[in-house]
Amino acid sequence: MKNKTAAKKSKQSKLNRFLKILGPGLITGASDDDPSGIATYSQAGAKFGLATLWTALITFPLMAAIQEMCARIGIVTTKGLTTNIRNNYPKSILYIMILFTFPAVILNIGADIAGMGAVANLIFPSIPSYFFTIAFTIILMTLIIYLPYKKISAILKYLCVFLLLYLIVPFLAKQDWGEIAKHTFIPTIKFNKDFISILVAILGTTISPYLFFWQATMESEDIKHKKTRLIVDKRTIQKMDMDVDFGMLFSNLVMYFIILTAGTVLFKEGITEINSVEQAAKALEPLAGKLSYLLFALGVIGTGFLAIPVLTGCLSYMLSETFNWNSDLDKKYYQAKPFYWVIIISLLIGLAINYMGISPVQALMYTAILYGLTSPVLIAVVLHISNNKKIMGEFTNGKWSNILGIITLLFMTVSAVLLIYFQFKSD
Repeated sequence: MKNKTAAKKSKQSKLNRFLKILGPGLITGASDDDPSGIATYSQAGAKFGLATLWTALITFPLMAAIQEMCARIGIVTTKGLTTNIRNNYPKSILYIMILFTFPAVILNIGADIAGMGAVANLIFPSIPSYFFTIAFTIILMTLIIYLPYKKISAILKYLCVFLLLYLIVPFLAKQDWGEIAKHTFIPTIKFNKDFISILVAILGTTISPYLFFWQATMESEDIKHKKTRLIVDKRTIQKMDMDVDFGMLFSNLVMYFIILTAGTVLFKEGITEINSVEQAAKALEPLAGKLSYLLFALGVIGTGFLAIPVLTGCLSYMLSETFNWNSDLDKKYYQAKPFYWVIIISLLIGLAINYMGISPVQALMYTAILYGLTSPVLIAVVLHISNNKKIMGEFTNGKWSNILGIITLLFMTVSAVLLIYFQFKSD
């Protein structure tokens, strides 16, 4: 009896230790499955069935490698990515980086707000979606300014549990698991504009530039908030690796099952073009029936509330580090006014995008594609910093980090070049 009790306590203590390790990596991974990601993966499954399943296996190690580099940069230097670029490279690189990143992040904010408004309209059809977009913007603004981000994320990350419903739906119907395994492990590539566009969108929404900045900044802030300076050693790096790997695994698992769910539900029903959130919500009907809209809406709204503070915070940290402003999401408004004004303005611009006649699903897809086009530049910068001994000391990239980083850079670059080629190629 005593042995069983001791074994149980040991398991609980191991679980508690593991949960304590989880932090910035888990939040980054969860925020990556934002409304933009949900729309992109749903569109991939609806349009091409199971043909893009293999991307989840490819993107996991690539995504984890880049995010690990960003996290290590933040831990070792106790500074964000922007500050490291500003202190060690020509200012032209910093300004080009901002120029590349800002439009994509602003569009992402606007698209996420639009997606949240559209799904809220599913639940309350008598209330126009624009009412919800304005309400969500005001709520987000208030929460970000008046509450520490850690408190917000600690509550809202549990709403992402609704995304795990996608893990159940494929098991409710008879499936050709041989066909699923084939598309999971054998890549399918179609050299046409539509397929390359969705491939770039998938890569862009999983390997997103804003996540690079957020990961590095959150790791550095995590250290600063501790009263004593952490001694960076192999143990510290190992804990960070576990956090990042788990966060990216969660993100890619959800991605895989959203594609699988849309591919086995929507594609088979002949819904191959998702033009509205209602069509995306139909993927959950085999599990939830009439409740599918409600569950889908809760998942989208939950991830939106988690991701938008990350997106706006990313922009604000970038500008604050560029111009050396006081910056911290845990500071009061009066302590960091310029920092919070960037957040307010980015939310208002994002809201304004909703009135330009672009559908929420279109905007979410455009965002993912834009990230796919801008990522190669930033991946090259991250690779260079993480191999710079003057910055990283003894914690520069190992062999496998460099191999995976270079593969990511090449993969993203080739995809972006192919997309541009097909964009200008005459039919």
